[in-house]
This record gives sequence, C-alpha cells and structure tokens, in this order.
Amino acid sequence: MILVTGAAGFIGYHVAQALLARGDVVLGIDNLNDYYDPALKHARLAQFDGRAFIFERCDLADREAMLALFARHRIEAVVHLAAQAGVRYSLTHPHVYAETNVAGFLNLLEALRAHPVRHAVYASTSSVYGANEKQPFSVSDRVDRPVSLYAATKRANELMAHVYALQFELPLTGLRFFTVYGPWGRPDMAAFKFTRAILADEPIDVYNFGDMKRDFTYVADAAAAVLAVLDRLPLPDGSLQHRIFNVGNHRPEPLARFIEVLAAAIGRRPRMNLLPMQPGDVKETYADIGELQREYGWSPTTDIETGLASFVGWYRTHYRV
Repeated sequence: MILVTGAAGFIGYHVAQALLARGDVVLGIDNLNDYYDPALKHARLAQFDGRAFIFERCDLADREAMLALFARHRIEAVVHLAAQAGVRYSLTHPHVYAETNVAGFLNLLEALRAHPVRHAVYASTSSVYGANEKQPFSVSDRVDRPVSLYAATKRANELMAHVYALQFELPLTGLRFFTVYGPWGRPDMAAFKFTRAILADEPIDVYNFGDMKRDFTYVADAAAAVLAVLDRLPLPDGSLQHRIFNVGNHRPEPLARFIEVLAAAIGRRPRMNLLPMQPGDVKETYADIGELQREYGWSPTTDIETGLASFVGWYRTHYRV
C-alpha cells in the first residue's frame, strides 16, 4: 500500500491515478480544506476506483491522527503532496502555512520514524530558489533567500528531511516542482484563471506587465517523475538517504506566449489587465533537470501546445462551457 497525502489535490490526484493504473493499492488522505472550491476536490475523488483506492479524511496538523493512520494501515511507501500552496495566499494567511507545511510535515516525519517505509517522496517547489538570477536553477544553487513565506516553509521541509535522514536513516527524496499545469488543475493557477476569464469575456490579470517566464510542467510528466523516483532509493545503503531533484520542462516560456497558446486552444482573443509585479513573485523560473534525467531516465514529453489543449478540453467538459 502506498500513502498519497493530498490525494484530492491537483498533483496528488494524478499521482494516485498513475499508481492505480500500474496496479498499486493507494491510501489517499486529504483534509479537503476550502483554500479553493472543495467541490473540485470531491469531483477528483469521485474519479477513483474504490477497489484499490482507500480514502480517509485526515489533517497532517493532527499529530495523533497521523500516528494512528500509520498504525492502522500497512504502508510501504509514501508520496507526500499535501501542503498549503500559493505564494500570494501566504501574505495574508501565514499561520496556515506554518501549521500545514511545517508542523504537518514534522508530524509525517515522526510517523515515518515510528513506522518506517521503504521510501518517502515529498513535494518541494521551485519557489525555494527565490530571486535567483543564475539560469537554469540547479539543486546545487543557494536557496537561503526566499521571497515568500510559502517558499520558506518548503525550504524548511527540505532541511527537516535532511535531519531525519541523517539522524534516523529515513529514505527521503524531495522534488522541486516547476509550475505544474494540466487537467484537474488548481483554480488559483494561471491556466485555470486565464481560461475562466477568457471564456467569461473578462480581462486577465497579467503581472509584471507580462515580462515573465515560467518553466511550465505538464502534470502527467510530473506524475511520471514521482513514480520513477519512488521506485528507487536515493542513494546506496549506508549513505545519507536524502536527495533533492528538480522536476520541470527545462524550457522557460514567456508568459505572453503561454497566453497566446492558451487563447488559441480556447478559440477566443484575450483581454489583458497589465499589472506590476506582485510581492513574493519572481520574474523567471528555469529548471536544470540533468540530475533527474541521468539518474532516473526521466524526461518531460509534453509541450505547452499539447498540454494547454488538454487542459482546455478538460475544462470545457468539466464545467460544460
């Protein structure tokens, strides 16, 4: 049995489906909070085949509940994707990030300490690179200058994982995801917000006056990276069992081109509301994925033309527009 935390979330849903497709039994947990419309989370859960998928509503911040979960189930491996996401939300709701991303991660690590598994893979983020100007971002780059509390909490996760791997020999691997998008995506992310606005003939908010680039990563590629890493320990026995890898498309796309491709897939011309840079945001992200390619044979396969067409197709079907 493989535990997927945040199974009702965007990446969690796709990872759980990929695990089920290859024959694994999946225990999914989620607290189903209202950061965005819980109806979308329930709709994701409704897609699962209940025979091999077990769902329990559980909050990472509940220490006793997490320990009881591990005591109740025979968990062999963990994919930890539950987190309070969003850079801008962290400006107004800081305590949620401390409770979920820091205390919640600590509760998971303690549960793993009490009930060891063969491997635990956890989600980090490209946001840990902060305003790094060196391109592309490498896992060997400095990550001690975050520009948002969200990024700080995810960097804290990486440091906590390092300590638990060192002190308790827990096998842990962190994945720094770069701007994941695709079907069943989050409503607070660009593809979703832009699509909703364009279809409603409303202007889209474009920050830094459009002068931005993002390493957009299609969700199926991200899920494939998780499975590839999950199946093999980070380092040979006897070594520190903690590694970190970038998961990106290795191709920063100008935001203007992203909007152009998205609008073409929708079939409508967008209206843009050009705005200055938001606090906590960065101008450009670009993933160096060389280590993941060399060590796991993983590479992204989906360009934004294919990925955005897939997202728009799902959006129109799901929302009947």
